[in-house]
Amino acid sequence: MIQSMTGFGKHEIQLPARKITVELKSLNSKNCDINARMPTAYREKELELRRIISERLLRGKIDFSLYVEITGEETSSEVNAGVVRQYMKQLKALAKGEDIHFLEMALRLPDALKADKDSVGEEEYQAILQALDHALVEIGTYRTEEGKVLEADFKERIATLRKLLDKVVAIDPERLAGIRERLAKAVADLKEAVDQNRFEQELIYYLEKYDITEEKVRLANHLAYFSDTLASEDSNGKKLGFISQEIGREINTIGSKANYAPMQQLVVQMKDELEKVKEQMLNVL
Repeated sequence: MIQSMTGFGKHEIQLPARKITVELKSLNSKNCDINARMPTAYREKELELRRIISERLLRGKIDFSLYVEITGEETSSEVNAGVVRQYMKQLKALAKGEDIHFLEMALRLPDALKADKDSVGEEEYQAILQALDHALVEIGTYRTEEGKVLEADFKERIATLRKLLDKVVAIDPERLAGIRERLAKAVADLKEAVDQNRFEQELIYYLEKYDITEEKVRLANHLAYFSDTLASEDSNGKKLGFISQEIGREINTIGSKANYAPMQQLVVQMKDELEKVKEQMLNVL
């Protein structure tokens, strides 16, 4: 069962004096890239929270946000008066206005408030971990649902590639007969006697040069391997990506050897389908 790297999860927990909200968003990325936003007082727990997230989500560009809203009478911050005064002084130098408006603006600027606590209480931290766990479950469910959509699309495109390969196999004898006929006509146009044995040897050489038997077999095997990997229990985005590259190599080789317009048209269609697979593959975990 494949999973998408796109997902969203959010959970809130209400404590007696504050509300804790954890939010997770993820997009596709080759590695696990976590961008954490949280109040300064909670930075001491950032490394552990990052570890938990990376172990659960594995890959993706992940935005992790922790919000703590005071809902009781207690407060965890106080106004940084010196910083606010400097902000107001600079704002007054830029524009005219009433002090109350400058104060409102200054209080929204960085470092206008300072925390009056140095560490996170154990009860509060356990609530954060609980909220994070729920958010991780939610984003995991989101990724799984998105993965089902991707899986259905992959199955459809791999089936299309198989049908196109069957058409390639069907017209291959006609293609080889055409190559043989063109070579014989080219010799006949010379209007010179040729050694028939030598001609047959050269003909066999050219037919072997344009033979795509191995490519057809390998391409069929790669398509089957892709489907088997897609059906496995784990989400194997990187592995499926490697198989897609091998599929592309066989298609390109068939195209370079085709020397036959109807087959080259089929190859173009195969390349188009594979390109759509590769585009979607970027989102697979």
